[in-house]
Amino acid sequence: MARDKPDSFYKQSAVIPIVRKGNSVEVLLITSRKKRRWIVPKGIVEKNYTPADSAAKEALEEAGILGKTLPYPIGKYRYKKWGGVCTVEVFVMFVDRELNKWLESSRERRWLGLNKAVKTVEEAGLKKLMGRLEEFLEKHHV
Repeated sequence: MARDKPDSFYKQSAVIPIVRKGNSVEVLLITSRKKRRWIVPKGIVEKNYTPADSAAKEALEEAGILGKTLPYPIGKYRYKKWGGVCTVEVFVMFVDRELNKWLESSRERRWLGLNKAVKTVEEAGLKKLMGRLEEFLEKHHV
């Protein structure tokens, strides 16, 4: 089956937006545009952007959040879309600020404890990466 989009569309990046609450971690999930599933901000890696910077831009547009995105990924996952397979490089963002108005404010956003967030997302690859989040933060001393 032919792919529907240019090759660049199949290279994507995302952030797992987090805040620390004492010894625990909370994750911000947003709804997808069409199916209203719980996801994290994600999009095509834009030309002249690093994957981490592109993911931070998506976080601002889709979730209305600003923060510090770690420059190294927690991992990657793949999923089928547009007649091909997208590879998503996932970064962690420490959220500093939530805006009241943002580009895609039609999306719902919700802070959840890490375990609840892992159970809420449906995408298997993302779920697996989120399950390793505490270990990743410990390993990188952040």
